Amino acid sequence: MTSSSQDRNLPASERKLQKARSEGQVARSTDLTHLAVLGAGAAAVMTLSPLLFERLKLGLSQQLSFDATTVLHPDTMLTRLQDMVLAGLMGSVVFAAIIIAAIILSAVTAGGWVASLKPVMPDLSRLSPLKGISGLFSKKKLAEVVKMTVVSLILIVIAATFLKSSIGTIASLILQPSSAALRHLMDWLSTGMGLLLLVILVVAMIDLPLQSFLHKSQLKMSLQEVKDEHKESDGNPQMKGKMRAKQREMAQRGSIRAVPKADFVVMNPTHYAVAIQYDEATMGAPRVISKGADLLAMKIRDIAKAHDIPVLQSPPLARALYANAELDENIPATLYAAVAQVLAYVYRLKAAMRGEGPMPDEVPAPFVPPELDPLAKQTVTAS
Repeated sequence: MTSSSQDRNLPASERKLQKARSEGQVARSTDLTHLAVLGAGAAAVMTLSPLLFERLKLGLSQQLSFDATTVLHPDTMLTRLQDMVLAGLMGSVVFAAIIIAAIILSAVTAGGWVASLKPVMPDLSRLSPLKGISGLFSKKKLAEVVKMTVVSLILIVIAATFLKSSIGTIASLILQPSSAALRHLMDWLSTGMGLLLLVILVVAMIDLPLQSFLHKSQLKMSLQEVKDEHKESDGNPQMKGKMRAKQREMAQRGSIRAVPKADFVVMNPTHYAVAIQYDEATMGAPRVISKGADLLAMKIRDIAKAHDIPVLQSPPLARALYANAELDENIPATLYAAVAQVLAYVYRLKAAMRGEGPMPDEVPAPFVPPELDPLAKQTVTAS
């Protein structure tokens, strides 16, 4: 017996619905198709029958007229027959085209347009007797049986009532002229067809949402299926981690072009380099515009020196900025004070180089909270 986690009691995900749709599995209402066929067929018959009857009457009058020419040239009878057959074929083609268009329109209305060849591809599993027998007792089949039983009973009651109320009128048509009798007969048939279409319309309006509900119920998922789908869509966590690291490395390499815009570069002599930019007019806080490790750090240092950008040695601050600040984002608020000390030193240094003041004292050693310094955290963990 399967566990509760394997019960299919969770609604189908959008991905599973789309996959089923791509395989041609959508909600279809047969009652809507019946309504479309009967309605379009009735409309086509009532619209085309006068024209067809006139054409038939004209053809019969021509076929049944004989003269000396016809007797001398009997091959003209074949030509007349061909004309009659052509007229009948044209009427049949137009009627079939109307019915096909109605079927396609009803299918698109129920489940939308689906372009898939899978439903018509050979599938040997459909020939399995066990699978066929199990399908007879499914929820969908049970709903179909109940629906057809109810619809049949309703149609029998309506048909019996209609026949009982109009049987006297139909019997009296024998006493009327042929033209009047045919007109009354057509009206009687039109009324009966209208009642039939009305019942099927009501059934189709109920069946359309019912088929959608049954289709989604059939595609319900178990908890394990949901987990597997999430895992498949999200990808392997290790692969995602490697991809993020690769993307981060590419972004850092691309950020080298921004180094000339920096106000200063802070370094851990051989491992990390972080370029900081600050503009009081446009920035609310200093921002990291480039950072790198190892060879990339050396590259940032060389570019900074080539553009006369101060390069300061502050290992704790460099490690903290590299680990906790993202590219093109403001530095963490907990590092404002440390970076402010370095900025003040850089401003005084640039002013002295322009001859606007004395050279500043030695490079400051700003305080960096231990929880932001990866090396300090490792030391505490080891101790």
